[in-house]
Amino acid sequence: MTPAALETPVPDRDTAAGVADEQTPLERLMARGRLRVMLSMLGPAFVAAVAYVDPGNFATNLQGGARFGYELLWVVLLANLMAMLVQYLSAKLGIATDRNLPELCRERLPRWSSWALWIQAEVMAMATDVAEFLGAAIGLNLLFGVPLLVAGLLTGVIAFAILELQRRGYRRFELAIAALLGIVFAGFVYETFHIGPSAHLALRGFIPHLGGSNALYVAVGIVGATVMPHVIYLHSALTNGRVPVTNDRERRQVLRFERVDVIIALTLAGAINLAMLAVFAKLFHTPALSGIATIQDAHAEIGRLVGGGAALAFAVALLASGASSSSVGTFAGQVVMAGFVGIRIPMVLRRTVTMLPALVILALNVSATDALVLSQVILSFGIPFALVPLVVLTGRRDVMGAQVNGRLVSLAAYAVAAGITAMNVFLIAQQILG
Repeated sequence: MTPAALETPVPDRDTAAGVADEQTPLERLMARGRLRVMLSMLGPAFVAAVAYVDPGNFATNLQGGARFGYELLWVVLLANLMAMLVQYLSAKLGIATDRNLPELCRERLPRWSSWALWIQAEVMAMATDVAEFLGAAIGLNLLFGVPLLVAGLLTGVIAFAILELQRRGYRRFELAIAALLGIVFAGFVYETFHIGPSAHLALRGFIPHLGGSNALYVAVGIVGATVMPHVIYLHSALTNGRVPVTNDRERRQVLRFERVDVIIALTLAGAINLAMLAVFAKLFHTPALSGIATIQDAHAEIGRLVGGGAALAFAVALLASGASSSSVGTFAGQVVMAGFVGIRIPMVLRRTVTMLPALVILALNVSATDALVLSQVILSFGIPFALVPLVVLTGRRDVMGAQVNGRLVSLAAYAVAAGITAMNVFLIAQQILG
């Protein structure tokens, strides 16, 4: 054999270009290296995770920690595990079908049910906006002394500015949201190490128990603040068509990356909520402070008990939480309306309509913290209306193909929906009979 026969032929430029053209979009992305692929895939779950640390969480965790100490930590953990399952199913639906959940509901369900689901989703959107706008307004008020009503209007402006990034490309929007989530995380990392909650009592708080109907009310609010209906709809829209796939093998690859995205983002959100409740339990679960009523009072007491740095970190985290979740909520509202009923309206109009209840609350000087907690309880009632269609559709082979849910996953998801529904029914009975 001659030396020339041992040489590896070098393709010319046209041949190399032809090979590149034959590659699928995912193959071209994978050729850049696994780490770069992973980083480019991260994002959808971080956008969803912002809704799990919105100002409603500040309010429910404040009341939970102040009134019941570390007792409800197990509720926060359980709610976060529920959220991981739910957001994974939503992401999987988008990847497997190239449709979002509202679109599939419109295609697969009777027309009347699609409209009914849309109406309740809009009610949930308004409840979501109450929490987000009030929280961001309180944050602006605490940091700069801006009157609450004016701060609410400024929150709308901030939300529009963040949403403008989405119009310029989903990656910029995702990075902005992830950065704001990082600010919230950094704030509570600082609070946790500076204040030092009791590790022993925190571990006991992971043992499931409830101390009466008052604890149940706050527990339902925690679940409502954690498992958010609007991001159940949104996550499927964020993943469908993100990376074009050509076969089931590529769908499985993308789904593996999205699973990592969900685990990282929701673990981060869960850590924030656990730290938040533990910090509030450490500071406020005392005879003198257990009845602390408002986020503003909590901010003042943090400054008095711990110092100005901790109070500043708290206010900055609250503002970042409200601004980011408000933008995500508006984006989700567009997906919900377009998907369920095929109607699109200008973003300005949607933002204006859904923020009105929050502005009315601010104008009437109603207790913002009580309104925040109530909004989270209302949200928990909307979870089954988003979750049940998600579980049904992801369990259908004619919808999902090879990515259909296994029996164990379907049972777990139905158990989540049944558990949340049971909590709500029990809460209603307690309020009526008590």
